Amino acid sequence: MELPKNRFKQGLATGKPQYGLWLGLPDNSAAEIAAVAGFDWLLIDGEHGPFDLRTIMSHLQAMAPYDVAPIVRCVEGNTALIKQLLDIGAQTLLVPMVETAEQAKQLVSAVRYPPEGIRGLGTSLARAARWNQVPGYLKKANAEICLLVQVETASALENLDAILEVEGVDGVFIGPSDLSASMGYIGDAGNPVVVEAINTGLNKIRAAGKYAGLLCLDPSLTASYVKAGANFVGVGVDTMILAQETRKLAQSFKDGVPMTETKPQAGY
Repeated sequence: MELPKNRFKQGLATGKPQYGLWLGLPDNSAAEIAAVAGFDWLLIDGEHGPFDLRTIMSHLQAMAPYDVAPIVRCVEGNTALIKQLLDIGAQTLLVPMVETAEQAKQLVSAVRYPPEGIRGLGTSLARAARWNQVPGYLKKANAEICLLVQVETASALENLDAILEVEGVDGVFIGPSDLSASMGYIGDAGNPVVVEAINTGLNKIRAAGKYAGLLCLDPSLTASYVKAGANFVGVGVDTMILAQETRKLAQSFKDGVPMTETKPQAGY
């Protein structure tokens, strides 16, 4: 049995922008529906979504048969939690609120087995190792891990150059919402001052040879961020799609103008 390749890394290696969807609904049916939609990657949001270790693993299992790359955002950069997430099969981690190069170094150590890091060994219990059915897992696992650190405050942006010098950080994700709040523009991630700061950050990340990403729910800005250097962009959130589309559908009938843009297939 072979160690699964990191699909996210494979996608980024093509040089094409990788577009993804945020998953906040803990039911694994939502993950499987999203997995067949055609996105390059799906992010399981363990920071703000109501996930625990078992529901994250359930999402990973639901997505596994499909050609889509899973990313897990942990609630924080806790070494013990990171160990558990890697053991259940996460290969790409997004760690929020990374402020300093020292913090980034600690995270690099947490995701790697010795001698490169301090990840604890427990492969007989690990889905990632297929419960010791992957020959040489301990020597191969480090190469398939992708560590993304999230820079999302003004102070973190000031430390970006130092963070980018940390070997083992594969990519940096800029969080527009928290960044805008820390810059004094809360709820206004599209403010020109914030956008300029994001573009500057994206350029720095790419210039350092790292992968650059962000979440952008404004289609008019997405192309400009890709042009500025974004390799991967989250373009939607499952909860928002459900909330907006169900409201739109209900309102269209209440207004007497049923939606006609799409027709259901036979049976429904």
